[in-house]
Amino acid sequence: MTSALCSCLTSILTYETYKSVVVRSWPLGIVYRLMQLIIISYFVGYVFLYERAYQVADTATESSVITKVKGFGRLNNAVMDVADYIYPPQGEGVFSIITKIIKTDNQFQGRCSEVTHLEQFTHVFSQCIITGACNTSAGYCEIEGWCPAEDDKVDISVRRNSFSSISIVSKFYFFNVFITNLLFFRENFPSTKSIKNCTYDKNTDPFCPIFRVGYILDETQQNVTLLADKGGEIGINIEWRCNLDHNVNSCVPTYSFSKLDAPFQNASLSKGYNFRFAKYYKTEDGTDYRCLHKAFAVRFDVMVTGIARKFSLIPTVINVIAAVTSVGMGTVLCDLILLHCSKGAQYYKEKKFEEVLCVDRLKDNSILIFNRYKLGKIVLSLHRISGIFDNGPGSSEEGKKVDEQKLQQMPLLMKTRGGNILLKHR
Repeated sequence: MTSALCSCLTSILTYETYKSVVVRSWPLGIVYRLMQLIIISYFVGYVFLYERAYQVADTATESSVITKVKGFGRLNNAVMDVADYIYPPQGEGVFSIITKIIKTDNQFQGRCSEVTHLEQFTHVFSQCIITGACNTSAGYCEIEGWCPAEDDKVDISVRRNSFSSISIVSKFYFFNVFITNLLFFRENFPSTKSIKNCTYDKNTDPFCPIFRVGYILDETQQNVTLLADKGGEIGINIEWRCNLDHNVNSCVPTYSFSKLDAPFQNASLSKGYNFRFAKYYKTEDGTDYRCLHKAFAVRFDVMVTGIARKFSLIPTVINVIAAVTSVGMGTVLCDLILLHCSKGAQYYKEKKFEEVLCVDRLKDNSILIFNRYKLGKIVLSLHRISGIFDNGPGSSEEGKKVDEQKLQQMPLLMKTRGGNILLKHR
């Protein structure tokens, strides 16, 4: 019972410390240094230089976008300006340029047929209520709402009996868009003087904030005629990549363009982009009537993304410590090769791992020695060991003297009052 308890306590209450063993091996040394070189190159080249781990990064872009469109278009025989074809007019980060309008004039509240031509008799107008009264001989039903009903299937190339008319806004691809993007520390153009006579071009003038609509559509590889007919959605992305450790003037944006509704261009429903708006009037007797417009437009969404970096001590210290500790992976790999894959693995294990006794001085000038099997006591004289007394389990004799030959074979160094002696567990 005592022996088992002692053995258990001895196994638990142990302490491990490193022992330095120098192995003179060219192949192992090459593997070790090569591993260190790879780890150091990774941290220096990728972590610190490429990923800039010594900096703190922020991707929350705090900015505002103001847009302004300039240009003149022609609608039938009328000249249109920005007040006619830009919606909404406030100049926000999202704006639309109207390219086609289906116009239904003089709509009054009342009851009327769904449509006025045979091709559309089965078409139900979604903005009115069906009354339930139908003309079975003609094949259409009566609706209640704004009359006459809008005919959004009208074709500009075919003149037919319809209350709706279609008009195309020409020359819209010559319009200019001025985009102002304000960050908390700067704007998206170098100076007022430099933008007076510039137009954006990704090769010749990549920092100019004035864009020609036709250039944007060319960059997204769009068919201008089809886009004007059905409308569409175009994305303008302003990307900032700023290193705030350098001068703020070196922080400049890059622009890219994309067609946002490209995944839906082959859909059978809801192609392109359109919306409706109305202008309301009153007759002399006070009756309300309106002019309904169904506008097909190119919608532009200005999106701002980016990342800003600046030096910070905390991530620098963390990554330096990670680099230093990772160099130790070379030692782990070499130990694995040395102790398990080499021919002299057992020999290297004996050299690397050694079990050492725990010793303690007693009041009677003796030293207790603890190991897994015995509890022994060594009595010391002034300069040498005077005797070993085994008083633990398994002892066979007491008072055994230690001769000089055994003393030379004991590698554990201990200090006595008069000098150094070598001891070793039995």
